[in-house]
Amino acid sequence: MNIIRNFIDKNQKINNWEDIKPYLDDLQNREIKSSEELLKWWKDRSETDAFLEEEMAWRYIKMSCDTTDKNLSDSFNFFVSEIEPKVSEYADILDKKFINSKFLKDLDPEKYFIPVRAINKEIELFRKENISLFAEMQQKEQEYGNTVAAMTITFNNEEMTLQKAGNFLKNTDRNVRKTVFELINERRFKDKDKLNDSLTDLISIRHKIAVNAGFNNYRDYKFAALQRFDYNVDDCITFHNSIKEFVVPFVDEIYKNRKEKLSLDKLKPFDLEVDQENKEPLIPFKTSDELLEKSIEVFSRIRPKYGDFLKIMKENGYLDLESRKGKSPGGFNYPLYESNIPFIFTNATGNLRDVETLMHEGGHAIHSFLSSDLELVDFKGLTSEIAELASMSMELISMSEWQVFFENKDDLIRAKRHQLEGILNVLPWIANVDKFQHLLYLAPEHTHEIREEMWRNTAKEFGSEIIDWDGYEKYFDNNWQKQLHIFEVPFYYIEYGFAQLGAIAVWRNFLQNKETALNNFENALKLGYSKTIPETYKTAGIEFNFSKEYISELMEFVKSELEKLK
Repeated sequence: MNIIRNFIDKNQKINNWEDIKPYLDDLQNREIKSSEELLKWWKDRSETDAFLEEEMAWRYIKMSCDTTDKNLSDSFNFFVSEIEPKVSEYADILDKKFINSKFLKDLDPEKYFIPVRAINKEIELFRKENISLFAEMQQKEQEYGNTVAAMTITFNNEEMTLQKAGNFLKNTDRNVRKTVFELINERRFKDKDKLNDSLTDLISIRHKIAVNAGFNNYRDYKFAALQRFDYNVDDCITFHNSIKEFVVPFVDEIYKNRKEKLSLDKLKPFDLEVDQENKEPLIPFKTSDELLEKSIEVFSRIRPKYGDFLKIMKENGYLDLESRKGKSPGGFNYPLYESNIPFIFTNATGNLRDVETLMHEGGHAIHSFLSSDLELVDFKGLTSEIAELASMSMELISMSEWQVFFENKDDLIRAKRHQLEGILNVLPWIANVDKFQHLLYLAPEHTHEIREEMWRNTAKEFGSEIIDWDGYEKYFDNNWQKQLHIFEVPFYYIEYGFAQLGAIAVWRNFLQNKETALNNFENALKLGYSKTIPETYKTAGIEFNFSKEYISELMEFVKSELEKLK
C-alpha cells in the first residue's frame, strides 16, 4: 500500500490539535492569484480532508472491532470531541473562501457542478453553535453499538452473541426456534428503556441542531444536510404508498405459501427464517476464511478484477468478518480515501445471510476501487442512493455464480429463492422504518408510550397480517430497536429502497445481456458522485424512479424470476 501525499507530510500523525492546525492555517491564509492556484488549493484541501477522514475511520473501525477496549473508544471520542469541532470551524471558513473566490467562475462549471453545489449547501447549513452539539451527538450515537454488542444469550449451555443465536431461528425443530426467539427478544427487551432513553436524548440534540439552522424540525433539516437535491419528502411518501400497494400484498402471498408449506395453523414470528420445506439450514461455509476465499472466486468469475480487489483487501488486512463477543453488531464497508483500499466489517456466523452481506459489502468495495482515481475526495464521497446501488446490484449479480457456495442444485435454488424473497420482505421494512422516523422527528417531545404506538401503527401498515404476534406484543412494539440506523445514522435508510429498485433493474439488464449490463454498471460506479443521481442511474442503464407504475413493473419481473425457482 502506497499512500501518496503532496501537501500533508507523509509521516504525519494526529496526537493533538497542533498536529493538523498548520495545514488548515495554510489553506486559510494562502493567497490565490489564478484559477490554476485555486484548483491546486482545492486539491490540497481534498488531500487534507482525505487524511482527516481516514484518521477518524480507523479509530471507528478499531473501536467497532473491539468495544471492550476503553483505549479504542477513548481514541475515537477524543477525535470526535477535540479534533472534529475545530476542523468544522475551519471547514466553514474554507468553504466560504472557495465559493467567494473570483476565480471560481473560471473552473469548468459542468465538471465541478456537484461539489460546488454541495459546498454551497454546507455554507447554508453551518451554524457555529451546532459544532458542540454534533460532537455530543456523535458520542451519544456510539451508545447503541456498545449496548447491543454486550447482548448475549445462553442456549445449550453456551453463551453466544445474538447474531450467532439467530442461526437457531433456521432450525427445523419448532421448539428450538421458539425458545431461541424468546431468549433473543427477552434479552433485547431487557435494555428497552435504556435504548429508548438514548434515542430520546438523540432526538433532543438533533432537534436543537435543526432549530439552530433555521428549520422547524430535524426531518426537514436532515433532508437538506443529506443533500437530497434529486428528490423530496413527497417523493418518499410516494415510495411508502407504492410499497404498501404493490409489495405488501406480494409479501403476504409469500407468507401464505410459507404457512401452507410448513403445515402451520398459525405462522409465528419464529417461523420466518426456517426453510419453507422444513429442510436443514443451508451451510455455505464453515469459517470466515472459507467465506472470503469463496467470495473472491465468485467475484473473479463475474470479472477477474473484482476478485483482485478482495485479494488486495485480504493481503492488507482490510477485513474483519467473524462474529464475536464485544464486537459491534452489523456490517459495513468503510471507504478509505487515502489508502484507496476500503475496509469490510461483518459478523459472520456461517449462514446464507453472511454470504449475502459479503456480496453487498463487496459491491461497495468494488465501487470504492473503481472510483479511487477521481481527482477530489468530493467526488468519492458518495450519496447513499448511488453507493447502495453498487452493493445491492452485486447481491443480485453475484447469484449467477453462487454454485461456488452451493454445489447441490436444490441448495442453490433455495439460496436464490431466499435472496429474492428477502428483497421483497425488506422493501416494506424500509418504508416502515422511514415513515416511523418522519413521525419521530415531527413530534420530537413524544413519550416512550407514544413512540411505541407510532411504531405499532406503521408496523401494522407495512407488515403482514399472516404473521401471528399473539403473546409477543411487547416485542412487536419495540422491534424498531434492532435497527441501528435509527440511532446512528437517522434517515439513512430509504436510500436502500430506492437503490433496491435500481438493483432489480440492473439485474434484469444483466440477465438479458451480461457484458453490456456490467459495462454500464461499471461506468456508473466510476463516476463516483460527479453526476446527479438520475444521471448516474441513466449511465447504469436504469431509471431513478419510484412511481407506482415502475415499482409494479419491477415486482412483476421479480415474481417471474421467483416462479422459475419453484
